Amino acid sequence: MSRLRQNIKTIIFGTDTKAGKLFDEILIVAIILSIITVLLESVPDYHQQYGQILYLAEWVFTIMFTLEYFLRIYCIRLPSSYVFSFYGVVDLLSVVPTYISVLFPGAQALSVIRILRVLRIFRILKLILYIGEANLIIKAIYASRRKMIVFLFSILTLVTIFGSIMYLIEGEANGFSSIPRSIYWAIVTITTVGYGDISPQTELGQALASLAMIMGYATIAIPTGIISAEYTTMKQLPNDTVCPGCGDENHEEAARFCRVCGTDLES
Repeated sequence: MSRLRQNIKTIIFGTDTKAGKLFDEILIVAIILSIITVLLESVPDYHQQYGQILYLAEWVFTIMFTLEYFLRIYCIRLPSSYVFSFYGVVDLLSVVPTYISVLFPGAQALSVIRILRVLRIFRILKLILYIGEANLIIKAIYASRRKMIVFLFSILTLVTIFGSIMYLIEGEANGFSSIPRSIYWAIVTITTVGYGDISPQTELGQALASLAMIMGYATIAIPTGIISAEYTTMKQLPNDTVCPGCGDENHEEAARFCRVCGTDLES
């Protein structure tokens, strides 16, 4: 690897070096400013008064991030390891909307995905333990996928039944013009969102709606309980190592010493 590429790699990827830390700090500030630019550009008053300045600033940030993206590819030994990584995909998606906006005006609003790039602050501030906790939550969600699929299927069945019954009770006269629209009402009601664009007018319909609302509170708690239980299981996964001192087997996964007698489990 040439000295130039090595120096660029040290600056861009070297979070432990002074130059690398400075680069990351400047990058974080630039990302936040670019997000603010996109947000302000969507406000009519600011767009009317400072539209040209915001537009120019957006292109400056986009060109800057594009240059950074290609420098990362240039200096790394295996480019595909970065290009197809989480950060590589996010970095690419953060610049694409501005270029697309040349053909499709307004697409630059999608540039707010740049906020995901701020996750690099975890590396800068050495908060890698938080990333570990986040990974544990993701694993818990993945481990709960079968239970969640069953739960979602049950909810879909439930809202279909509620929607169909409400369609028969209320009918088109009260806004329930079709079963799909009635199912939409059931979803809004059970999730306790309650837009209010459709509401039952008959006493029987209101009674059914009340039942759906009560069930809604119960269904909200179920997925939380499923994931929480899985997370707790992973967090306190038992260690089947037998303590040589007292013979106890109930230890946490990362335990090094016996919880009963304090004997070193790795001895």
